[in-house]
Amino acid sequence: MEDCVFCKIVRGDIPAYKVYEDADFIAFLDIKPINKGHVLVISKEHYRWTWEVPEFGRYWEVVKKITTALITSLSAERVQYITLGEAVPHAHVHIVPRYKNDGLKPLPDWDKTKEFSADEMKNISDKIRKQI
Repeated sequence: MEDCVFCKIVRGDIPAYKVYEDADFIAFLDIKPINKGHVLVISKEHYRWTWEVPEFGRYWEVVKKITTALITSLSAERVQYITLGEAVPHAHVHIVPRYKNDGLKPLPDWDKTKEFSADEMKNISDKIRKQI
């Protein structure tokens, strides 16, 4: 889809801090993270909803692979998966790492995002990528 921001990331029109990529899926850091290491996993082909992705099971295997890397590389205590799909009309799964005493409520507050410098984002993405 021409105007979709995630399709633009897939095409390379918009830069992203990638942590994973294969023939069908790509994962990158959210630019408005709820927590350190917040990753989005998307299908390379444009689908509106996660359940429309033909390789649904393999999609979640990729999510699991990223989760393991997040927990290992960033010492996350656990993760939350969020598949709202409201802000960007392209199938995506948010993987939000949770840390002990991270100050977040049980359900993340989308209005309270964190900021990291470009160097920090690169460092975070490098750490995750090295664990995959």
